[in-house]
Amino acid sequence: MTFLEKVFMVLAIAAFLMITGVAKAEDKTITPQEFVKTVSEVPSKVGTWFNGEVTKTKEYQAKSWAKTKEDFASLVKKFGLLGEKDESQN
Repeated sequence: MTFLEKVFMVLAIAAFLMITGVAKAEDKTITPQEFVKTVSEVPSKVGTWFNGEVTKTKEYQAKSWAKTKEDFASLVKKFGLLGEKDESQN
């Protein structure tokens, strides 16, 4: 059996399983109580997610600004823009 024949066989089996429903997911029914519970949890889940995103953003910004501040101080020192000379340039 060649490689192409093997691939064709696998595709034929997969198509057969999908057509006959063997590969389909089970249908799950949701009760009205489950639906109401899920919907009622949405605001708290969104609030929790939003607060987490705000915290991550603040942490990222703090790190980013600290690095930028260090880089700018290094640049100022390197070019002597504030009257300080960089001794390593001599």
